[in-house]
Amino acid sequence: MTRLKRALTGAALVLALGAGTAMAQDFSSWSCRDLWTERNQIYKDAGYCFQTRRAIATFGNAGCAYDRQADVPLSGQQRRIIAAIRSAERWRGCTD
Repeated sequence: MTRLKRALTGAALVLALGAGTAMAQDFSSWSCRDLWTERNQIYKDAGYCFQTRRAIATFGNAGCAYDRQADVPLSGQQRRIIAAIRSAERWRGCTD
């Protein structure tokens, strides 16, 4: 395993709390599309109003409340998951 791959795997391995059970998630093997969808689903669930045609077509803006991502109220855990996903997206060379 290359040093970069180990670094990515370490950065992408996060503790995600779901349904009361802790589970480790390694995003390094996910596709760019899956990473994008997962990251934006977190923002959608938190009330973000999407700006891009692709995100609006995928998630819509019904019930949204925040025009700036920086204003979206996310937990520390959600922020860590988003950071891990972004790290995996950079490593894979994903573009929005």
